[in-house]
Amino acid sequence: MHLDQATSEQLREQESLLREKYTQFQQENLNLDLTRGKPNTAQLDLSNELDGILNDNYVDKTGTDLRNYGGIDGIAEAKALFAKVIGLEPEDMLIGGNGSLPLMYFCAHTALHHGLRGSDSAWSKESTAIKFLAPVPGYDRHFAACEHLGIELIPVDMDGDGPDMDKVEAMVKADADIKGIWCVPRFSNPTGVVYSDETVSRIAKLGNIAGPNFVVFWDNAYAVHAFEEAAPELANIMDCCRAEGTEDNILLFGSTSKITLAGAGVAFLGGSSTNITSLKKNLGYSTIGPDKINQLRHVKFIKDAANLSAHMAKHAKIIKPRFDAVLEKLQDSLGHANMGAWTKPQGGYFVSFDSLPGLAREIVKLASDVGVKLTPAGATFPYGKDPADKNIRLAPTFPSVREIEKAMDVFVVCVQLASIRQKLGE
Repeated sequence: MHLDQATSEQLREQESLLREKYTQFQQENLNLDLTRGKPNTAQLDLSNELDGILNDNYVDKTGTDLRNYGGIDGIAEAKALFAKVIGLEPEDMLIGGNGSLPLMYFCAHTALHHGLRGSDSAWSKESTAIKFLAPVPGYDRHFAACEHLGIELIPVDMDGDGPDMDKVEAMVKADADIKGIWCVPRFSNPTGVVYSDETVSRIAKLGNIAGPNFVVFWDNAYAVHAFEEAAPELANIMDCCRAEGTEDNILLFGSTSKITLAGAGVAFLGGSSTNITSLKKNLGYSTIGPDKINQLRHVKFIKDAANLSAHMAKHAKIIKPRFDAVLEKLQDSLGHANMGAWTKPQGGYFVSFDSLPGLAREIVKLASDVGVKLTPAGATFPYGKDPADKNIRLAPTFPSVREIEKAMDVFVVCVQLASIRQKLGE
């Protein structure tokens, strides 16, 4: 049923039928969860060989016993391996602990209070009202880090090529307090967008527009997470920055959290020699070294780019049917209904759904009341405030295909109910 072509009588009849379906869901005592982008058990099982892979040999290629203190920037083998993932050279890398989020928070904290190029470059020395650009819909944990640090977030719309660069460039020109931008450039969270070559090139120029202390936080979390062979590649941002002379204006992040074990992976940080040297110095005040044994485990397990590609193909085989299930349910029930729009990602971990304006919170509540948990409406916007109240992030990787199909049956009924009731209210 097309929402705008149905008569009021047809809408009321459909609402009654949907209400009956909804009542049936209430009686099923469902407990389904599409809230977070977590790997499922089958994905985690792909990396079980990490256990015992070192065979009691804890020495790296330099002969260093990795069970001891030291190596604050990680082992050389890990730098060489993970530099390829984000398109850098090994000397541009710092290898950390389990997750990339602590590295991002550490870098933001350092830039804010201590500066990346000496104390005079600290953002707090330049202003008491530091701001960050937040492409939306975006990643809630990025936003939370800034909120915790007292950095104001300014939303900027995403389109099919990435952030709206006309607006980004205009805003950084107009406001010197804007000191950075969050970017998830390949299979962006939650839209699945891959930044176009033009967008990457324009982002590389921002340092020349905004000034020397502006920093692009390039969180390439899904760099190797394609599940379609035709998925577009991402231009090398550091090559673009070097061409513009802005290599000091970018920090690159990644991790194996969705490659190996989500709770026991390896994170990595890339940047110019100036930034890496500064960050190593500041890191030394809070740690005497990461888990180097885990880094060596990952080197032994992943080995090289070819083996990593083969490993990620196994991930794709597991998760693609889950995305297919989501997209098929949306298309079958809502494809010609004018009750919402959604992305069709070729990689990553999410599907972004836009309801009609003003309905996201109602849809999430309707689903929750029958046992289907969704990411809270507004979570993909700074401060949890989606001004149009329409975006809902769907995370289909963790449940089984059968569970996803059931959850989506509920979801589309909730979308239909909310949309028809809104239309009848008009």
